[in-house]
Amino acid sequence: MATFFGEVVVAPSRAGLDEEEEAREETPEDREIRREIEKKRYRRRGRLRLELREREIEVLWTCGEQPLVCSRFIVAIGRNAAAFLSSFILDSVCWEVVGVVKLWNEWCRTSSTTNVLPTDSFCLFYRLISDPTVLLCQCSCYVAEDQQFQWLEKVFGSMQKKGLQVTILSTCPVADYKTQESTLTLVSPFLKALKTKEFQEQVCCPLLEQPNIVRDLPAA
Repeated sequence: MATFFGEVVVAPSRAGLDEEEEAREETPEDREIRREIEKKRYRRRGRLRLELREREIEVLWTCGEQPLVCSRFIVAIGRNAAAFLSSFILDSVCWEVVGVVKLWNEWCRTSSTTNVLPTDSFCLFYRLISDPTVLLCQCSCYVAEDQQFQWLEKVFGSMQKKGLQVTILSTCPVADYKTQESTLTLVSPFLKALKTKEFQEQVCCPLLEQPNIVRDLPAA
């Protein structure tokens, strides 16, 4: 039986054992070897638990209000979408930083500081000063597949969901866009939208055609 996830377990076999080997008692040397193996297994289990802890996501809020009363939540995922927010929306004194997401994975390592400062390694939350129920999230860092559900659970777990409208901004290469016409003739960049059946307002652009799909954190 495996003592931890990922351990390779060799099935026991009695092939090649004679009666003398089966009857042989455990020697002090055998006991020492067994203790060393147990120590090595314990250290490996400890490293596994440490790695799992490091991949946990932590959400820090400076406003102290939970659950947050939020009517509109706009999330920009990826460097292009985050840069769009910076250039056209956040470039004013109308917003204040109210939270941050700290995470660690193979592509993103946030520092252990508790200061909430703008940096490419963080997912930052902004609140509109004139209307505190409007929140923005600028997520320019990579969120791994095994962290996406945890990201959603912890971020939306801090918000009041009744009457909440969520808008996701993301980008993808034109080469990934599936269409019958040549992508070379497309005027880029262009905008497409997906919406849930609960969204009843007018969509500002054409809907995304099948078989195109959304991936990663925007899809989650």
